[in-house]
Amino acid sequence: MNATDKRVRIGGACGFWGDSAMATPQLLQVPGLQYLVYDYLAETTMAILAKARAKDPTLGYATDFVQAVMTPHLLAIHERGIKVIANAGGLNPEGCRGALLQVAEKQGIALRVAVVTGDDLMPQMGTLQAQGLHTTADQPLPERPLSVNAYVGARGIAQALDAGADVVITGRCVDSAVVLGALVHEFGWSWQDWDRLSAGTLAGHLIECGAQATGGLFTDWQAVPDWANIGYPVIDVAPDGSLELSKPEGTGGLIHPGAVAEQILYEVGDPANYLMPDVGCDWRHVQVERTGHDTVKVSGARGLPAPTHYKANATWQDGYQLQLMLAIRGIDAPLKAERTAQALLTRSSAMMAAQGFGDYSETCVELLGGESHYGPHAQAHTAREVVLRIAVRHAQAKALAVLQRECASSGTSMGPGTRSSFSGRADIQPVIKLCSFMLPKTQVRLQMRLDDQLVDASDHAASAATQTTRTEATPPANPSLPENAHDNEPLHDCRLIDLAWARSGDKGDDENIGVIARHPKAWAWLRAQLQAAQVQAYFSHLVQGPVLRYEVPGLQALNFVLHQALGGGGVCSLRSDPLGKSFAQMLLDMPLRVPASVLANFQHDTPQKANTP
Repeated sequence: MNATDKRVRIGGACGFWGDSAMATPQLLQVPGLQYLVYDYLAETTMAILAKARAKDPTLGYATDFVQAVMTPHLLAIHERGIKVIANAGGLNPEGCRGALLQVAEKQGIALRVAVVTGDDLMPQMGTLQAQGLHTTADQPLPERPLSVNAYVGARGIAQALDAGADVVITGRCVDSAVVLGALVHEFGWSWQDWDRLSAGTLAGHLIECGAQATGGLFTDWQAVPDWANIGYPVIDVAPDGSLELSKPEGTGGLIHPGAVAEQILYEVGDPANYLMPDVGCDWRHVQVERTGHDTVKVSGARGLPAPTHYKANATWQDGYQLQLMLAIRGIDAPLKAERTAQALLTRSSAMMAAQGFGDYSETCVELLGGESHYGPHAQAHTAREVVLRIAVRHAQAKALAVLQRECASSGTSMGPGTRSSFSGRADIQPVIKLCSFMLPKTQVRLQMRLDDQLVDASDHAASAATQTTRTEATPPANPSLPENAHDNEPLHDCRLIDLAWARSGDKGDDENIGVIARHPKAWAWLRAQLQAAQVQAYFSHLVQGPVLRYEVPGLQALNFVLHQALGGGGVCSLRSDPLGKSFAQMLLDMPLRVPASVLANFQHDTPQKANTP
């Protein structure tokens, strides 16, 4: 096989700490598999690992990687010569390596395990604070952080594979780096070959969330078979960075252009300038093409010079929170629930004041089943069954003990049909908050260690001269259709879901919604009619900042970024959907009036015939 015919086959076996244990044995049945990659880390995960490490210095890594994945499958992985790459090292890659080597020794396997370290910035936090660095929200760095990590790239991974590692364990690399490092190693790509680095990053981005690429979370969920045995993603990557996506034979799930397009836009912000440690990515002209019943080809990524800075995140504890859930049934259940919430908050606030505590720093009341998250678009005002969710915060845990205790009284002193507890008294939890800041790459020293070999893996190549800037948003083109475009066609009532697929996710306190047209006529209509102002108005009860719209013509899609949309986002939010996973579902219910021809090609229930975006 010559170099241009070479393909690299990679299985995406984990999208987060807690993903299904069936992924690894399923992917081990794939012929010709060369790599298994695992993504374990998120902002909340880093805080959890910091607390674990504080209690036991030998911890601080994703223990499931060693215990639940590698221990039962290490022999099969080793016998097949499959390389493994995982960011399971968290805050203690060396500890993860040591635990894995103990497993290998017990099983009689000579295993070469490399670690990439240096992303953990806690040892130099004092220096960073003394420099007067500020967060992206222009606040000082936290005084007593739980964790501080730079989001690093794929260089150390590629170096480890070049040196002969069987397994590579990293700390907080970006999710897609576990794939990009393998591709740079296999194809010998230059670190200045921006188009290929962007393509490799896209390959990693596509499978970094596991089954989200193979039908998980797909808009047309009714068409996705066998969730119980959903197939995890397999990619075959060519030297030019183009790839074919598939799944293990005989598994559930669905390889569909619409689902793949949803994942491509997932949490990328501006598709013309998605900044990663190794490259700036321009994915506006990416194409998704069906090549078989369960395969699609993805190509067309372009790249920009790498940024000069790493994004870094710090977590710290900021007070305490309490979340209560009460079941309320009967006539006018939503009204009873709202009155119950106000009564409990009023009573507990008064009792807290009597004990010398200040009021709550933040409260959140939601009616699950009553569509409170939908705001003015709610349609369940007459629901007869809701779950009342009350979330509160305070600087002192003792203050929250008042509501923790008083909640039970609602079962006898407030509305009929109330169950005041699901599983006993709710726990008071510490609030872990998150901030981001930018750090010059020259201040982050990365190292790769394999056996007794220690190699500098730092990325100091980028310079200010290569930094590329883009305007933040693409100005809307063709803001309205020609006046006579559909003069002779009657308008029909529909919803956005009749014209588009969509998926949403978070970037801190910002929300990302990708909207992909189902067919070309729908794309022309959406491009002209679905503007940022409409989306902002639709979510005005949730969004406090501006809404930006980006066009992605290759996918016939629009990507919306809603700023200050998640009540702080992630671990900082009291909402029941702090990661914004439901926003796309809410937007897809937006009512529209469109010409009949725009609806003519709607094939919601027959995805095997769906038009390729």
